[in-house]
Amino acid sequence: MARIVVVGAGVGGLAAAARLAAQGHGVVLHERAATHGGKLGEYRRDGFTFDTGPSLLTMPQVFTDLFAATGGPAELELEPVDPVCGYRFADGTRLDLPFDPAAVPAALDGALGPGSGAAWQAFHDRSARLWDLVGEPVLHRPLRARDLARFSARLRDLRMVAPWLTLRRLGEQLLPDPRLRMWLDRYATYSGSDPRRAPSVLSVTPYVEQRFGSWWVRGGLRRLGDALLGRCHDLGVEVHLDSPVAEVTTAGRRVSGVRLADGRRVPADVVVCDADARIVYEQLLRRPTLRAAATRTLLRRAPASVAGFVLLLALDGGPGTGTGVARPAHRVWFPADYDAEFDALFRRPAPVADPTVYVHAPADPAMAPPGGEAWFVLVNAPVHDPDGGVDWDAPGLRDRYADRVLEVLARRGEDVRGRIRWREVRTPADLERDAAAPGGAIYGTASHGSWAALLRPANRSPVPGLFLVGGSAHPGGGLPIVALSAKIVADLVGPA
Repeated sequence: MARIVVVGAGVGGLAAAARLAAQGHGVVLHERAATHGGKLGEYRRDGFTFDTGPSLLTMPQVFTDLFAATGGPAELELEPVDPVCGYRFADGTRLDLPFDPAAVPAALDGALGPGSGAAWQAFHDRSARLWDLVGEPVLHRPLRARDLARFSARLRDLRMVAPWLTLRRLGEQLLPDPRLRMWLDRYATYSGSDPRRAPSVLSVTPYVEQRFGSWWVRGGLRRLGDALLGRCHDLGVEVHLDSPVAEVTTAGRRVSGVRLADGRRVPADVVVCDADARIVYEQLLRRPTLRAAATRTLLRRAPASVAGFVLLLALDGGPGTGTGVARPAHRVWFPADYDAEFDALFRRPAPVADPTVYVHAPADPAMAPPGGEAWFVLVNAPVHDPDGGVDWDAPGLRDRYADRVLEVLARRGEDVRGRIRWREVRTPADLERDAAAPGGAIYGTASHGSWAALLRPANRSPVPGLFLVGGSAHPGGGLPIVALSAKIVADLVGPA
């Protein structure tokens, strides 16, 4: 039995702790915040409840398998999200994308015109072949250099991965309607990236969403984090909240434990870090090996992913207020000029003047009191960078930009300003402080470059005994993917 310290109680840390404890190890978890969940946050006030992180779940089988491997099913109620999302384009087009992939072509033909459904189906079929090629080897085990070489060795596989194509370029080749290309571009932001620089392999993302479905956890996605914490307690994991780790200690060339911020030392044979990889290599690992120092240098050069500017709106009136009809819980309003948004995010950092606006307005009665509605509003934002970019702590900026986002929504036909009881504003600077995410980058680093989506920091670090889990490490961000990173780490450590 190994003595294992897990740093961070995000989804990755909780899932890794549960799996390792179920394998017979002695596990202690230290979390800097006063609560668990990491970016899977929650905000409650006056009977309103908001998920402040992910707002839907894909690949639910990943969590079914996780709970089965650690003691049995969790008491979570999953509901399909149908439609998956309502897209609103600048020309007034409305597209509600169905949960059932078989119904998508007809929905596209009805919204965008004949032929759109066939183009999507051809794209979807191609993505299915790509998923068969990269899904299992990339997401379920450590990625090695020979895996990339294997993709390149067979011409058919290389053409499918197409490292020379960006996601934008792939869309231009396969999707004739500009609105459908804009829909595809949005999936680059699922990894915090620019579609003009993100690799085309990210085209598997919309396929995964359609194949495995989009799901809502009744009571909010935070219930998933609660269930993981409960499973850790059941398995005997010692969970210490409000207990920041200051250093990952080493003896010789391998891990020896951690030093807490209060000076106490916790010995360990294995340390698993559910923290941003840059924090691990730049702050926690004070005496890196030569290979670890090289990883630190690579991370410093990597571009940060997008951050997010968030409004939590407590509104008067329930779903459909003012319309008499139910609306999709997830909606996206696109701008006329999507490239201008990506320029503001990555090339000339500035609050986006005319941003894409995402709204999650769940109809779940657990999320709002009678006569009220809880809206989570998100726009992509450049990271918090007071020295060379946007200082999100600048006096008055958060409120001015919050007003701007509401004005944009109003111009696009969704004016809720007269319904607001109160609002809570979260900037990238807030996310940096609350979740220890450098700059408020949601996904760590952006996936820019031919193989970038497949080359995140490895789960097994160059320091023996130190492992990385979570969205900034392999295989990437998103609830199920983070949970898979925990399985990879548990498999690498092995049973007691």
